[in-house]
Amino acid sequence: MRRTALSLALLAVPLVAGQPLVYKEGSNRLAGYFAKPEGAKKLAPGVVVIHQWMGLTDHERKVADDLAKLGYASLAADIFGEGVRPKNVQEAGTQAGKFKGDRALYQSRVKAALGALKAQPGVDGSKLAVIGYCFGGTGALEAARAGLPVKGVVSFHGGLDVPEGRAVMPIATKVLVCHGAVDPYVPAKDVAAFHEEMKAAKADYVFIAYAGAVHAFTQKEAGNDPSKGAAYNEAAATRSWRHMKDFLEEIFR
Repeated sequence: MRRTALSLALLAVPLVAGQPLVYKEGSNRLAGYFAKPEGAKKLAPGVVVIHQWMGLTDHERKVADDLAKLGYASLAADIFGEGVRPKNVQEAGTQAGKFKGDRALYQSRVKAALGALKAQPGVDGSKLAVIGYCFGGTGALEAARAGLPVKGVVSFHGGLDVPEGRAVMPIATKVLVCHGAVDPYVPAKDVAAFHEEMKAAKADYVFIAYAGAVHAFTQKEAGNDPSKGAAYNEAAATRSWRHMKDFLEEIFR
């Protein structure tokens, strides 16, 4: 029987084996989700995905699956801890504030996720990256600021600020920021300060602002009303994913 073009195309797409993965940071149990391409003949670069302020959801699991289809081993990390899943925005704000107020703790949780990812069979521990959404975008940037062993980080509509008075340290990791040009939750002063920080840190960074995009522009769960300050923007979501793909290809080349 002759194979159709569609069947051949489907055969070219790596199969994905996604599964829950519990790992630890100290005595804290963290419940993530790990996905990797099946049948790969060589080690795959690894990508940690950090969730937004509602904790690990189907959104991050899908991102991990999509990254696996691109040939990357991916861990959707759990920053808050096993069983800690905010039920509303008030609880989410409390949890996110805990880590944004203690950047050393946040960095420690990201480091634990990197260690767990690196320990998985089939992962190339010398080729790691961190990406994150909203709250998770801050975490991705903290990985770069902490000098964690990653080739690059990507922030999607993440917070750009740092605690007042924190010294700027050199950043060797490549940085990509995908930012909503009219995000009301990231004021212009934070954007300006971020550029100054990157220059002072001598970072190799790219900052892309998507016209008309507000906060959470990659997430369909945010709805489609930009007047609320957070909304899905299909053009920005599509473009930022493509920009991330190009970035990962570059850093893992």
